[in-house]
Amino acid sequence: MTKPPLTLYLAAPRGFCAGVDRAIKIVEMAIEKWGAPVYVRHEIVHNKFVVDGLRERGAIFVEELSECPDDRPVIFSAHGVPKAVPAKAEARNMVYVDATCPLVSKVHIEAQRHADAGLQMIMIGHAGHPETVGTMGQLPPGEVLLVETPADVDTVDVRDPTKLAYVTQTTLSVDDTAEIVAALNRRFPQIIGPHKEDICYATTNRQEAVKAMAPKCDAMLVVGAPNSSNSRRLVEVGSRAGCEYAQLVQRATDIDWRSLEGIASIGITAGASAPEQLINEVIDAFKDRYEVTTELVETAVENVEFKVPRVLRVPA
Repeated sequence: MTKPPLTLYLAAPRGFCAGVDRAIKIVEMAIEKWGAPVYVRHEIVHNKFVVDGLRERGAIFVEELSECPDDRPVIFSAHGVPKAVPAKAEARNMVYVDATCPLVSKVHIEAQRHADAGLQMIMIGHAGHPETVGTMGQLPPGEVLLVETPADVDTVDVRDPTKLAYVTQTTLSVDDTAEIVAALNRRFPQIIGPHKEDICYATTNRQEAVKAMAPKCDAMLVVGAPNSSNSRRLVEVGSRAGCEYAQLVQRATDIDWRSLEGIASIGITAGASAPEQLINEVIDAFKDRYEVTTELVETAVENVEFKVPRVLRVPA
């Protein structure tokens, strides 16, 4: 039987970013250095395939430090942790390695700097997301107020409207964040923003590639985990940019083939914590069913690399 033709648009950049790459390396190097088990507080990155692979090598994933023994190393996830967490680890004389993405750490430093200058912080982010929890936990309770939408800006209760600064979660929609920032500037004209946008280069680049690809596609798939903020944002960006069918899939087995009947083109991208192996798996699934012509939609080239902490680069 002849396979129907399909144009497959492949977004670039896609998949792993430098912060995710570094975090995974940290867990792998910690297991090499100290042996198994190594404890990891929260999923190191939001991807089940990655987490399961590290678990097989000897990583034990927990949600709280209280679940870790004193005598084994613990790693803090790429999303960052409240200041109280490393303080508790130090109080217990634990060996710990902080895998917080350097771009998230930059936001933490920014928040502390503004607080030291006497400013109350407003954080643009998603309630309950570990990155938001970690950033808000850099300062005492009440010093960081969370807004998720432009409507939240109208009701946020600040101490002094002339002494405010804002930071953002690094994995948000660029367009949504711009709307919230505009609302903040309207209500609080003296609010201070970051010197450079907090949304990370990888989030921005992946969203720009999706915007370029979406109008060309009958459908679009984002390879990523349902708890991955940046992956979910890519689906939203694709829908808004003109692709009527944009869906999140964790891997090829999640593809809803009935919904894709009759398509002539598909766009494929992946969130920053999705490995290339899963992207290739999805591409191969289309090649099994269609006569595929692949076109790259490249909007940026990434060559960023973050060093792992020194403790892992020196012999035990």
